[in-house]
Amino acid sequence: MFLFEHDAKALLEPFGVRIPAGCWVDAAGLVDGVLPAGPLIVKAQVAGGGRGKAGGVRRAADAARAMDIARALQASPLGGLVVAGCRVEQALDGAREVYLSITLDASNAQVQVLASDQGGVDIECANAAALVREPAPLDATSIAEAVRRAAGRLSPGNREAVMAAGECLAAAFVALDAQLIEINPLFVLPGTDDAAPRWVAADAKLITDDNALYRQPAMSALVERAADRYPEAARKWQHGCDYVVVDPAGEIALLTTGAGLSMMLIDELRAQDLRPYNFLDVRTGGLRGDPQRLVDVLGWMREGTQVRVLLVNIFAGITHLGEFSRLLLQALDAVPALRVPVVARLAGPGFDEAVAVLGARGVKVETDLGHAIASVRMELARASAAPGGAT
Repeated sequence: MFLFEHDAKALLEPFGVRIPAGCWVDAAGLVDGVLPAGPLIVKAQVAGGGRGKAGGVRRAADAARAMDIARALQASPLGGLVVAGCRVEQALDGAREVYLSITLDASNAQVQVLASDQGGVDIECANAAALVREPAPLDATSIAEAVRRAAGRLSPGNREAVMAAGECLAAAFVALDAQLIEINPLFVLPGTDDAAPRWVAADAKLITDDNALYRQPAMSALVERAADRYPEAARKWQHGCDYVVVDPAGEIALLTTGAGLSMMLIDELRAQDLRPYNFLDVRTGGLRGDPQRLVDVLGWMREGTQVRVLLVNIFAGITHLGEFSRLLLQALDAVPALRVPVVARLAGPGFDEAVAVLGARGVKVETDLGHAIASVRMELARASAAPGGAT
């Protein structure tokens, strides 16, 4: 789950991460928090990087100018990304910009600490020699030690600030089930505070494991409170499945289980110049005899204005396909507005029963994915040939 900077800072601050005073401003100009005194920085909140170079970070002398900039930034996409809101925060001057990040390295069951004396918008162009890397096991003590080792290879004026910041980030990384925490830039301010260099997280990127929401009360509360900012995470939290629209103009709605298999299906369809509408890991094991989750996802699929066919692809393990098929038909009856042909590719226990249940409703069941995709092509061709069909 990619957190917007404003929310990332709010989640990191309890761990001792120092952040500039700031607040959230929405498109209507409503302020959530306290607007700090100027000068100010107005930052577009988008689910991606590069906003500085795209004009999404602007300076304002006072609150009135900041609000004007915030409204302007939210009036149109930034670099192709929707601006969810703006963070308006106190501007800090005279700081050195350095870089610090902690990243989960799942392939090696550890984390990677990355630090540099160079920070800011040009970090991706930094010479590899300027980047310091240190691996560590996934525990706060080891991560903090790796940060200290990395900081020891930086300029003397930046070391203590990076060590202090890194100790806070190490604790946050483990406690928040993080996959990435990146502070870029980490401001090192002139002067000292209690004999240690002052530092502030001028920006913060936080990516967490949304499968761990159940043990993250602060994050789950954020998802519930700001569901409009995190619609995919909110759906997963509320409905127990993963659903993402991958192509608003897609023609093929996908009812699938298993994240990896679902992604492979999307890749296969695209490789054959077909347009899937959505990604879905419906998690059939969680249906437990209740069609409501299927009703929910079929309702979401109705929003696809170009959807012409529903492709069901279930490779079952513990799920009994006969029971699943009956639940599917109940869900289709409950969402009559989704009037599209259904193509099913099934494999697993209860297959023969599923063939009988679905066959009674005119749904042909395939065991071979290639045959199922061929049937999808036929249905799309029929839809295009029908009066008023797609061209």
